Amino acid sequence: MPEQSIYEKAIELIDGANSEDPNEESAEGKTWPKELLYSQRMSDMLERFKPDADEANKLSIRAQHIQRWKSPREGYSMDRIGYLKWRKDLYKFHANTAGELLAEAGYDGDVINRVKDAIAKKNIKTNADTRLVEDISALVFIEHYMQAFADKHPEYDEAKWIDIIQKTWNKMSDRGHEFALSGAIKLPEPLIPLIQKAVTEN
Repeated sequence: MPEQSIYEKAIELIDGANSEDPNEESAEGKTWPKELLYSQRMSDMLERFKPDADEANKLSIRAQHIQRWKSPREGYSMDRIGYLKWRKDLYKFHANTAGELLAEAGYDGDVINRVKDAIAKKNIKTNADTRLVEDISALVFIEHYMQAFADKHPEYDEAKWIDIIQKTWNKMSDRGHEFALSGAIKLPEPLIPLIQKAVTEN
């Protein structure tokens, strides 16, 4: 068999780490560790959105939620301050965990630093790697998770949903907007009128 590449080794390590997720989700007729499924959906969306992405981009996308269950929201105060602290710590945890695995696979500092910066959401307005992570995560949320989120919150009125959709929309680049509305992703059908209204009013 041919020798495994550094990239293949890194993907294997990332997938192995996410396979440890005790939380499960059903999709495509089988049960998956939740973050393993999420990471593969991220990679699938990247292939559709930017098929010429380089290795650092692919690794950032695959590792964006790495072992997220190890830093639960419930471990912080359930207020705005607690939420912001959780998000800050979470980004750092994901970036450091990914960096350690990439070093183990054999990557050097340049790729590791690019991946860590993208996952940690560094320079979100100017870093193309970070912007790509934001686009892909928003597109994956819309296609795979927005409807489930809506089902969990029947108490949300139209104004609340307009706000949620607009916040998601505002995380994306113009290219992300075009892709989302081009038919390239599957929009949650019951929410399409709200999505169209939110985008129009934004």
